[in-house]
Amino acid sequence: MNRTRITRSPGARRPVLLGAAVVLMAVTSASVAAAGDGPGPFGVTVQAAENGRTARVGALFHGSAASGGNGGHFCTASVVHSAGRDLVVTAAHCLDGGGEISFAPGYRGGSAPYGFWDVQGVFLPEGWTDGKDGKDGQGSKVEDSDVAFAVLGTRDGKEVEDAVGGGNAFAAHQATGATAVTVTGYPSSLDTPVTCTDKPTAHSRTQQRIECPAFAGGTSGSPWVNGDGAVVGVIGGHEQGGDTDDISYSAVFGSEAANLYREAGRAG
Repeated sequence: MNRTRITRSPGARRPVLLGAAVVLMAVTSASVAAAGDGPGPFGVTVQAAENGRTARVGALFHGSAASGGNGGHFCTASVVHSAGRDLVVTAAHCLDGGGEISFAPGYRGGSAPYGFWDVQGVFLPEGWTDGKDGKDGQGSKVEDSDVAFAVLGTRDGKEVEDAVGGGNAFAAHQATGATAVTVTGYPSSLDTPVTCTDKPTAHSRTQQRIECPAFAGGTSGSPWVNGDGAVVGVIGGHEQGGDTDDISYSAVFGSEAANLYREAGRAG
């Protein structure tokens, strides 16, 4: 059975490095404008434009919605479509900790234009929970199960999809690199999201990688959105997303991720 209770302190990707700020400072305003009109050049990280696509991406914060983000953001998540219209996807290592967590979609410049939403239920894959608890006698790698879903509470009588204009599709069993993907996330050192488009490549049969600079600590859980507008990866997996800011990883979504998505969607 998949776990729905947070049991340990939330983790975040590798330590924040100054390289994130340096790269972004070097980006010209023209590059930022290009990002708003399309994917822009491959392998270049820029400040994410404010639009309907980035409204679905948000920061995960320590503390309840009532705390208004005072606990600080530590990971990234994104809204995916479900029957309950209340589901976000992120990395498992972001949600296997203790304490209250809230989500702020479209968070930008210290402001939450769509408000803060309480995480009310967490769904972690058996491959992750059994591996972390030492129950997997087969020795499976927990990094291959580094994806999770969270069910959000309502806010002002609305579900999160109603607030941000829908959610992205979630797609498993996709060939790595079939299309370029756009990765958007929140480094812990910044209050505005960064984004980069590139074509992922296979790291192994169960892991994929992408070369995008300046994705530092806090970007774990950042969605990889393909050309069809579907989430086909999240920063996590190998080395919990990577041990440098310039290369990020994701588990390849297979049957385990697809089943977990269906289970979380039914619970919402």
